[in-house]
Parts: sequence; structure tokens; C-alpha cells
Amino acid sequence: MGVVVPFGSEDAGGDRALIALRDLVADEMTRTNEFILNRMQSHVQMIPDLAGHLIKSGGKRLRPMLTLAAIRMCGYRGEDNVRLAASVEFLHTATLLHDDVVDESGLRRGLSTANAIWGNQASVLVGDFLLSRAFQLMVEIGSLRILKILSNAAGVIVEGEVLQLERSNDITTTEDTYLRIITAKTATLFAAACQTSAVIAARPAEEEEALESYGKNLGIAFQLVDDALDYSARQASFGKTVGDDFREGKITLPVVLSFRRGNDAERAFWRRVMEDRQQNDDDLATAVQLMNRHGALSDTIERARHYGDIARDALAIFPDSPEKSCLSGIVDFCVNRAH
Repeated sequence: MGVVVPFGSEDAGGDRALIALRDLVADEMTRTNEFILNRMQSHVQMIPDLAGHLIKSGGKRLRPMLTLAAIRMCGYRGEDNVRLAASVEFLHTATLLHDDVVDESGLRRGLSTANAIWGNQASVLVGDFLLSRAFQLMVEIGSLRILKILSNAAGVIVEGEVLQLERSNDITTTEDTYLRIITAKTATLFAAACQTSAVIAARPAEEEEALESYGKNLGIAFQLVDDALDYSARQASFGKTVGDDFREGKITLPVVLSFRRGNDAERAFWRRVMEDRQQNDDDLATAVQLMNRHGALSDTIERARHYGDIARDALAIFPDSPEKSCLSGIVDFCVNRAH
């Protein structure tokens, strides 16, 4: 079912920002995509077949585009920009393959997931292959600092996955714990992608820290909106099924806020559908009604705007440029996807 959730006035600025970013790094992204397709090849045919299914499935490529734009903003003119962007995308793609297995997902971007087609074992192993490719590229770049940042990010992402698994279906999860999970799972790679863009350009520490802050807060805002969208008809426009998180019993911020603000009867409902996983056909609609009653969805978006503002402010130390304008504008895209 689709439920329209009002998040505020519509603004097409976010879409324009994504188009502007794509145009800005179009040449580099063409080379990055070609490089990715080349480096995921293997004499074991299932590897390029399975990896290619996900890589070619129409994702936004937001993380490598941010990497390339930040590299340009930092003034780097070398040849390793494509390697760094590809390494970031390989890391991201590996986490998607693993996520779909853990979440038992059957659909991503409107297509059957790799695990639904090839099985869980193949998806996990090809995810591992892509992780190895990412680290090979880091070594080729030749920067121990970049290797340290991205390898640390890989570890933190896994920690976030395990923490989410540990807290799965736990309706008493706090907002602080939820934020720890999404910071680890999502924001960490955004942060690492942007931070390493300053490292590869040998920029001073304050610029490196600023881009790390930009990426982290952008990633938090991005995931907050994603979690609100799971309860919105807008989800269908991104090739995703409405209510996936709900059916999986995933404790996201809209659920946390609704449970905390609800009365005893409403909390009993949340325990039944999220902890006990006893769900009826009309429970998703009831969940959305409760979220709207307590302002859980609108407040989730407001929090996303807050983190988006922090991300935008982090760019203040950089001089004005087309790259800075695009990076600032992409904050609007991440938040305004809710419209």
C-alpha cells in the first residue's frame, strides 16, 4: 500500500542539485563507471554477473559523485581520483549485497536482489570479492592515510550492522542508539569518501576535518529521510516497496518516536507488530496514522534538516566554486527527497 505523508512544501531544488552534481562530474563518472566494470571482472563468471546486476541497476552513484566533486573542490589534478571514487563505490556495493542477505530483501531499486536470484552464499562471497577490490585500489593509490580511513570505515560499518542486528525488533531502542546505528551504517562511508578527497589532494587538516563533518552529517540526514520514506508513497518512486522496514520489524526513528509518545494501547500495538512480528494487512496503515498523530514523520524530517544544515555549514571554510555550490546543493536533494 502507499500512504502519502505530508512533509512540507514541495521544492524541486533538490532534484536540480542532483542534476548539477551529475553534470559537474560527468566526465570523471564516465571513466569511473568504465573503471568499475573493468575491475570487477573475474574468470569466475558468477562474480561479474552478480556484481554487475547490482552495479548496473540504476543507483544514483551519489557517494562516488561526492568523492569526485570534493576532489575537484580541493584542487587535485592527478590520476587517482577515479581509483578513489571506484574504491568508495565498491565498498558501498559490497555493503548492499551483505545488507540484502541480512535483511532477507527481495527487491532493490525495483529489481530482484542478487540474493533472490543467486542465493545468499553467492551474494555474501561476491560482496567479499568487491571488498577485496576496494582495498586493492586503496593500495594502488599509495596513501596509508586513505587506506587507514577507508579500512576503519569498513570496520565501523560492520559494527553498525551488528548493533542493528542486536537491537532488531527491540521496541525500547532509544533515539541515541538509533543514531549510533545509522551513523555507523550510512554516515561513516559518506564521511570517509569526503575526507579522503581532501587527503588525496594533500589539503590541510582543517579542510580534511570539514569534509569529514560534511559527509557524516549529510549521511545522517540521508538515512533519516530514507527511514521516513519507508512510510510514504514517495518510496515507490525510488523503486522500493513501501513498508519494508515495518514488515521486517526494523526499529527506525519514526517508530522510536511513535512508541515513546504513544499511550499504553498504542505501545501494545508497536510491541505486537515490531517485537512479536504479528502483523495484519491493515497494520501498516495504522502505523502511519500513529506516526502522523504524534508528529514522528515530520520530526524525523526536521532532524534531517538539522543535520543537513550542519553539513552545509561545514563547507564554509572553502572558497566559492561550482564544486562547493554542488556539494551544498546536494544537501537539498538528500532532505527534499521526502517531498
